[in-house]
Amino acid sequence: MYRFLLTPRWWGINIFVLLAIPVCVFMGSWQLSRFEDRVQDHRSASEHSEANEKAAAEPLASLLPVSTQTSGKRATATGHYDKQLLVPDRDLDGRTGFYVVTLLKVDATGKALPVVRGWLPGAASAAKAPAPPKGDVTVTGALQSSESPGSDGVPATAGGLPSGQVGMISAASLVNLVPYDVYDAWVTLDEADARMTPVPASTPQGSGLDLKAFQNLGYTGEWFVFAGFVLFMWFRLVRREAEALRDAELGIAPQEEG
Repeated sequence: MYRFLLTPRWWGINIFVLLAIPVCVFMGSWQLSRFEDRVQDHRSASEHSEANEKAAAEPLASLLPVSTQTSGKRATATGHYDKQLLVPDRDLDGRTGFYVVTLLKVDATGKALPVVRGWLPGAASAAKAPAPPKGDVTVTGALQSSESPGSDGVPATAGGLPSGQVGMISAASLVNLVPYDVYDAWVTLDEADARMTPVPASTPQGSGLDLKAFQNLGYTGEWFVFAGFVLFMWFRLVRREAEALRDAELGIAPQEEG
């Protein structure tokens, strides 16, 4: 009864099924491995963050350029504060406020290091932001890489901010506001100045269980569903073909649908 499986038409169907199922299983397994890699990266980032909090601060120069290995490490730098800027629309503990960023001109190089001195609630206002300390200071805090729009909750500010405000903390956006070079990194202080709230260090991009990680998990399920669907349809077509042949042998006319 099942000799029809050896006909040219069914050879084509069989070959398609034999190729489609392994491809679906392979793609599902690959997506699952991507999700597992992201889970492992998340665990490593958490362990890395805990280790950084306990480790002694290192000189800024020894941690540059910022990488996934140095991001979050405690850095120390000495210099004097210069221009102060505000970064609006930053959330902390469920409230919206703004960062107070002051450029520290590092004595050894003359380049400026953006220092997040703290966070304040409400709309960004220069009157609310405490003035930076005078004279030489030594800062200690978590080293971070330059921000990019849309990453780690950074708003993609299109521009048009008032004078004294900046949309993100990056050398590309700050270099146009000051007449000196700016490090492609920034530091958030361990202890915020004055009455401000300290800003916690963020994890390196791509190391957390973000939406992309769960998309990988969703794609895993989809590929395995596709494999099951292909197998289900093959069995259904085989059964219908066998039933049609049996009815033909018994002289039973096929019933018209509708």
